Amino acid sequence: MKKIFFTLLLITISFTINAQTIFGKWHSKNDETGKVDSVIEVYEKNGKAYAKIIEVKDPARQNAVCDLCEGDNKGKKILGLDILTGLEEDGEEWSGGTILDPRNGKVYKCYIALEKPNKLKLRGYIGFSVFGKTAYWERAK
Repeated sequence: MKKIFFTLLLITISFTINAQTIFGKWHSKNDETGKVDSVIEVYEKNGKAYAKIIEVKDPARQNAVCDLCEGDNKGKKILGLDILTGLEEDGEEWSGGTILDPRNGKVYKCYIALEKPNKLKLRGYIGFSVFGKTAYWERAK
């Protein structure tokens, strides 16, 4: 009985810790339709946060490329594309990096913060954060 209790306790603690982090899989919604169009994985590398598109929901867009992107990302498949780069932890938020919007190919400065255990706030902007746009991602199950 004690083994079962401790196993359940460890599983509960594991889920609680996992839910209190920006890292993991998130649903990104299309602004126009309000529907989930992709799954993004936020991961850590060398103490910084990055994210890439790991699933595209629309079967017709599985092989879509970032035609509007510039530089190294031009013509790359959207599936697998790195969209968040180089964010560093700064208290309650992660900032100092950039976010790529594959819908328009533009790169913005950004910061992200965990609003709730299953809700991530992203703010992309040019220059000052007051001149930007906020999006929210819901944690993927």
